[in-house]
Amino acid sequence: MKEKTDLAPQWNRTQWAYARMGDVFTSRVPAELSQKVTEALAKSDLYISSYNIMMGNLVDKTGKTYFPADMKLITHWGLRDELKSHYGKPDGLAKQQMVYSVMKRIIDQSIPEMVINNKDYQWNPVNNKVMKNGKEIQFTSEPDKRYEMLLNDFKAEKAVDPYYPVYPTYSQRAFELGMEIPEADVEKLFTSLITAPEIKQVADLISKRLGRKLQPFDIWYDGFKSRSSLNEDDLTAKTSKLYPNTAAFEKNTVNILKKLGWPAERAAYIASKIQVDPARGSGHAAQAAMKGDKARLRTRITEKGMNYKGYNIAVHEFGHNVEQTIDLYDIDNYMMSGVPNTAFTEALAFIFQNRDLELLGINDNNPDKEHLAALDAIWMSYEIMGVSLVDMQVWNWMYANPNATPAQLKAAVIASAKEVWNKYYAPVFGMKDEPILAVYSHMIDNPLYLPNYPVGHLINFQVDGFMKGKNFASEVDRMFKQGRLIPQVWMKGAVGNEISVKPLLDATDVALKAVK
Repeated sequence: MKEKTDLAPQWNRTQWAYARMGDVFTSRVPAELSQKVTEALAKSDLYISSYNIMMGNLVDKTGKTYFPADMKLITHWGLRDELKSHYGKPDGLAKQQMVYSVMKRIIDQSIPEMVINNKDYQWNPVNNKVMKNGKEIQFTSEPDKRYEMLLNDFKAEKAVDPYYPVYPTYSQRAFELGMEIPEADVEKLFTSLITAPEIKQVADLISKRLGRKLQPFDIWYDGFKSRSSLNEDDLTAKTSKLYPNTAAFEKNTVNILKKLGWPAERAAYIASKIQVDPARGSGHAAQAAMKGDKARLRTRITEKGMNYKGYNIAVHEFGHNVEQTIDLYDIDNYMMSGVPNTAFTEALAFIFQNRDLELLGINDNNPDKEHLAALDAIWMSYEIMGVSLVDMQVWNWMYANPNATPAQLKAAVIASAKEVWNKYYAPVFGMKDEPILAVYSHMIDNPLYLPNYPVGHLINFQVDGFMKGKNFASEVDRMFKQGRLIPQVWMKGAVGNEISVKPLLDATDVALKAVK
């Protein structure tokens, strides 16, 4: 990585391709060990994909239900998005507090095993009581399965360490080989933002808007988004009519691209390289490995069609697919196909996702639109950076304690979540020892992927800001045809500067003066 950084100003595209070819031979992991890594991750993914909470079966101490009888939400994505959707609504705070109670039960594994993906029981997550036919029954808690999955991921990855002499831990591989930014640099980038004085000012603005003190789940405050003032049921009525099935979404991808500025022929070309499939989980994008194959967009669609949450995620995943198509089919050398790291594909996915209402024909004429976008971006970054720091700490802890049991790992994860919370969030929120930063499912089924999200937010903000006043489609084509340079070189080629928190902090300063 140091050589690539030092030699970047001198290299032409062919020399970059030679270097990327060399990267193919970083290691020689025996097939049986690679298969064990794949098997461990597949089991973790199945565990998470099958982890649903029957929201209509949640009750309070009086037996009252707050959610539709047929609502089934996957952890953590569905729970989080449901919580976000209730700002400013009747019973909204009560619903959010109930969802947060569910999350805490998942984190500490006190959740009754029988209520997971099972609609036969009623459950009060606050006092952790289970009822059947109105009568309380005894239960067994989930036996630390969540942390067993994570520990199995660790053991599988640790087994291949000897075959990476330059990157002998999974953490090093995730950052120096995968992200190509050292872990220490990523941590410094994150802490420089989450300790900025602007964070407390944004928090005070959110508290003022809510008319109450912040609660831990307000890390997901969604009131800066345009859609926060819209009725989600109305949005769902629109999306379910437009997209009753995956075929309907696939057919309309060409129109989505045209709305974003691609000429008809180019839009049809890109859309022809993308296939839409149903998903068991919340959604996923899988890139093609060779020309002639298609990128896959997997999205969850209910029997009633695509609800708004599913549509919002599908637009995000479609952004991934567009990136995957451009930097495979339009690249000058196959060895340069792809992006510097997954944060860059996340950046374009976020840029697409932010335009989801526009793609539905809903225009935002709010004069504070750009200011609100800056406030939303910094608050999202603040949230996910803390979650990422927990993920990073946990992997370092597992390497320091390779013989840990699932119970010991659970205690360590919760301790890490509370430590990060107390250091960076308690001064802003006013309460200590909250475990919420440990709820993310990515920690279990996609280890150390989380840091890519906040880096993606920063890239997204810089790139989106640079494209203002320019042709969106042309700029996306130009930037992503650069292919797999190292991150800072790619950013310089795209916007003229390296990845930085400064543009976001500067925009936040302006926004705080404009938005009340």
